[in-house]
Amino acid sequence: MSPGNPLKPRKNMAPLAARLKYAQKLARRVPIRVSAIETQFRTRYTVDTLRALTLRYPRHRFIWLMGGDNLRQFGQWKNWRAIARIMPIAVVARPGYDGLVHGSSAMNWLRRFVRPASQSSNWTNWRPPALVHLRFRPDPRSATLLRQGNPLWYREHDGARPRDPLTHRLIPV
Repeated sequence: MSPGNPLKPRKNMAPLAARLKYAQKLARRVPIRVSAIETQFRTRYTVDTLRALTLRYPRHRFIWLMGGDNLRQFGQWKNWRAIARIMPIAVVARPGYDGLVHGSSAMNWLRRFVRPASQSSNWTNWRPPALVHLRFRPDPRSATLLRQGNPLWYREHDGARPRDPLTHRLIPV
C-alpha cells in the first residue's frame, strides 16, 4: 500500500489508514498480506521499496503485482528496468489496456522475459526479469469511477488506526 503514487496528484487522496483498512477488508479471503511498509521504509518509489523489502526479508520470495494500466506507463517509472531485475512481475489484466500495453517502450524490453501463466506455480522461483500476464475476468469498474460514485467512501474508516499486518506498527492517520 503506497503512501502516494508520484505520477498521480495527491489531491483528494484518501488517508493511508483508510485505504489500508479497506484493502485489508477486500483481501480477507485471499492469501495476500496488505501492508503499508513503505511508511516504515520511508520510500516513495517502487524501486526503493522493493530493494528495502528484499534486504529486510532476504529469505522470502516475492512477486510484484501490478495492473495492466500501470504497465502502459511503466517506462516512465524511476529505474523501471531495475524493478524488473529485482523480482518477478505479475500483471493483472485491466479491460481496455491490452492493446495500449503491448506497444509501450517498457513492454518492448520486457517482451523477451514473458513467462506463460501455466508456469505460475513456480513464479517465486523465477530468475528476474520475469513477467507473467494474469488473464481472468477482472472487475470492469475502474477505481476512479468507483471513487466518483462514492467520493467519501473512506469516511467509513474515519478514525481507524489499523496495524500493519507485516510490521505490526500503527498506521498514521
